[in-house]
Amino acid sequence: MTRVVAFDVNETLLDLSVLDKPFESLFGESALRTQWFVLMLQLSFVGGLTGSYVDFGTAQRAALHMLGRREGVRLTEEQVQQTVDLMTSLPPYPEVPGALRRLTETDLKVVALTNSTESVAEAQLSHAGIRDAFDRVFSADNVRRLKPAPEPYLSVARSFDVSPGEVRLVAAHAWDVSGALLAGCEAAFVSRPGMVPSPLGPQPDIVERDVAAVVERIIRATAC
Repeated sequence: MTRVVAFDVNETLLDLSVLDKPFESLFGESALRTQWFVLMLQLSFVGGLTGSYVDFGTAQRAALHMLGRREGVRLTEEQVQQTVDLMTSLPPYPEVPGALRRLTETDLKVVALTNSTESVAEAQLSHAGIRDAFDRVFSADNVRRLKPAPEPYLSVARSFDVSPGEVRLVAAHAWDVSGALLAGCEAAFVSRPGMVPSPLGPQPDIVERDVAAVVERIIRATAC
């Protein structure tokens, strides 16, 4: 049974679409924001697979430079850093604050588990006005292994002295959900627009349209 609920942050709790306008200003096309995020993940995952660790901030800056070269746009270091800094001022999705409040009324431990560095994660959650909903903020950077490697998920279980199966990840990314399940945790998938679970491997037992619906399912399941 779930005892710890671990929330991914970017695109699960916080809305990156506010970066569309800055990307339109830089590149003339807001859709490149999603391509930047994919490039950033690619660089991070390559670092993990090859044993050459790359933190999220470094990957974000490098991905912007790659995107600029590809699009023929010369970006200054100042423009790159200003864009990356916007990650600390993302708003929560509308249903998130209320859903998190619901969880604080239960006996469940609630944590954030993110690939962002700890300082960025703390700034993100504080700016979004939801930091108080979490018992802990876990950064995969602290174990030098980014999700979906097993170490970040297992570090949550160890910190609360519970089994991996008593930790449930909530995420809008198929790769994150797969990582948690393969590490022995439970998982819930948030099917935000454009997000679908992977058809490969173990499957999450909760799939819902937003965090509020996921939280209600978790609360019902733990009450049984």
